[in-house]
Amino acid sequence: MFDKLTSRLAGAVEALRGRGRLTEDNINDTLRQVRMALLEADVALPVVKSFITAVKERALGSAVQASLTPGQVFIKILHDELVRAMGEPGAGLNLRAQPPVVVLLAGLQGAGKTTTAAKLARLLMETQKKRVLLVSCDVYRPAAITQLERLATQIGAGFVASDNTQRPVDIAVRAVQEAKLGSYDVLLVDTAGRLHVDDSMMAEVAAIDQAVQAHERLFIVDSMAGQDAVNSARAFNEALDLTGVILTKADGDARGGAALSVREVTGKPILFLGVGEKVEALEVFHPERVASRILGMGDVLSLVEQVQAQVDQEKAAKLADKLSKGKGFDFNDLREQLQQMQAMGGLSALMDKLPTKLASAAQGMPTQFGDREAKRKIAMINSMTPKERRKPDLIDGSRKRRIAVGSGVQVQDVNRLLKEFLQMQKVMKQFSKGGMKGLLRQLGGRLPPGLGR
Repeated sequence: MFDKLTSRLAGAVEALRGRGRLTEDNINDTLRQVRMALLEADVALPVVKSFITAVKERALGSAVQASLTPGQVFIKILHDELVRAMGEPGAGLNLRAQPPVVVLLAGLQGAGKTTTAAKLARLLMETQKKRVLLVSCDVYRPAAITQLERLATQIGAGFVASDNTQRPVDIAVRAVQEAKLGSYDVLLVDTAGRLHVDDSMMAEVAAIDQAVQAHERLFIVDSMAGQDAVNSARAFNEALDLTGVILTKADGDARGGAALSVREVTGKPILFLGVGEKVEALEVFHPERVASRILGMGDVLSLVEQVQAQVDQEKAAKLADKLSKGKGFDFNDLREQLQQMQAMGGLSALMDKLPTKLASAAQGMPTQFGDREAKRKIAMINSMTPKERRKPDLIDGSRKRRIAVGSGVQVQDVNRLLKEFLQMQKVMKQFSKGGMKGLLRQLGGRLPPGLGR
């Protein structure tokens, strides 16, 4: 996420690091590069202009001139202005109302409204223990209703049945009644989208809003839509008086323009980021953390929160206890670690939250940490017998051939897995002997300078 913008901004500000003083000339040179970086990231032109003006005014101020590290202060100014452009930290959904709280989801077709409805339902159910009911008013897109029903079943949320012979407004009104009868806390209304903004779509979504008296009206926008996101955001805000924005597909957007533009255009807070296809892939939007990521500082706080939420703490404790007692690290343990990594979106999703220098260093990690390789490793481990997973020494030539055939790989791939496993086993053995210090000593040659000491 934001890869191109991050690299361009990093190049623009690197020249200022270590300078004894900043002049109007070198500030203008840097801001010119910042302006080009923002425009290439598809940030709306009015947003770019106001951003550059604000940064320049602060950069030429007395506080920067008097600073002993003006380059660092300039980067702090960039960070602060990025946060301002994306809005103050949102308070999340306002659910303080008489149940059921009706949340209306609107946006263009293909923005990910249906998937986002399920993600949001799951988030409310797991973090706030809310009873959530889902309904689809999309009677135009084939299988839209069926898709939402399947997702509702997957996450354990309630679902209101409907079909494409019914009027969207009637479906929504009936859903409100069912939510009241079923004592649901929240009703999420998924509305129809179009390939572009048109009068009939706006009239329909406004009529649904009027009929159900929605408490929250969320605009769902594809973060890769660029300038189209700005135009559609403006149109939906005029029709619905939006209360918030959810940016989807942020994991696939290397530019980041929508995140910097939509808030400025609508004046509404960005509440959540969709960062993957899975129903777990929805993050609360923190402007200050996203600004840090854009400037290459990483977002370690979000990474820690993600690990705490998604890593099975009980299994992690059992593994630590097992190692502390001197019991060997086996293929069952390796498979568990790979699966937990995948559950968090894979290595690429975790590296996105690391500071740029650390992420660059991590690029040189052994292949067993790659996302695609992880799936191959799991397939090979699954092709082993339970006994082979517990006792890898049993795996001879004939067993290797069987494992390779069973997982659709070559024998040399199995050999590579065994070699990498032995390396990991040594690391884990060192960990069991010397704790974290022993582990860091073992990894010292592979970690970025300073981290292994």
